Amino acid sequence: MAVEGTTKRVTKRRVRTRANLLDAAFAVFAAKGFGRVSIEEVCEAAGYSRGAFYSNFDSLDELFFALYQQRADLIAGQVSGALALDGPDLDVPAAVDRVTEVLLLDRDWLLVKTDFLVHAARDPAVARSLLEHRARLREAIADRLSRARGHTQLPAVLGDIDSAAHAVVAAYDGVTTQLLLDRDVEHARVWLGQLLTALLTDGSDTTASAHKRT
Repeated sequence: MAVEGTTKRVTKRRVRTRANLLDAAFAVFAAKGFGRVSIEEVCEAAGYSRGAFYSNFDSLDELFFALYQQRADLIAGQVSGALALDGPDLDVPAAVDRVTEVLLLDRDWLLVKTDFLVHAARDPAVARSLLEHRARLREAIADRLSRARGHTQLPAVLGDIDSAAHAVVAAYDGVTTQLLLDRDVEHARVWLGQLLTALLTDGSDTTASAHKRT
């Protein structure tokens, strides 16, 4: 019993240490840029030693992927939850409105992600890992679109479900790039809603979205 209790305390402490390192790293990355931050700076911001860092992560790349996984899971959950409310018959404009209302549009996170994207572009191994992580969001979207097939007709120009999911993520990427520059979150949400509605309905069924924005 004593050993079990000690193990639980160690496990909880390790989980807390990892969470604190992630929080500190996110703040430092956002303030200085991913490529300008050292492990020592992350440890100092979190109040831990290098030993604590290396007991949780092998590198800053691995730490970033843990951050990315948190955000990817959050976004995938937001998208899946918003799209699930219609049942099998997907009301695209209404679903788009729900997605754009809840979707994470955190400029600090976008800055960190963009820094890491440039880093990954110069390292094929990191790029492969990042592509695998990005695939999670597409899979969530593709799964919902697939379940709606037969009930909701998507534009033929999109091709198959996977291509449609790629197009949705591309629209999100474009909107968030603009957000980095103009800092206008509300405009980003409206623009994303317009793009997704046009993309997924050929622009022909915009009643719900138009009503919301009037």
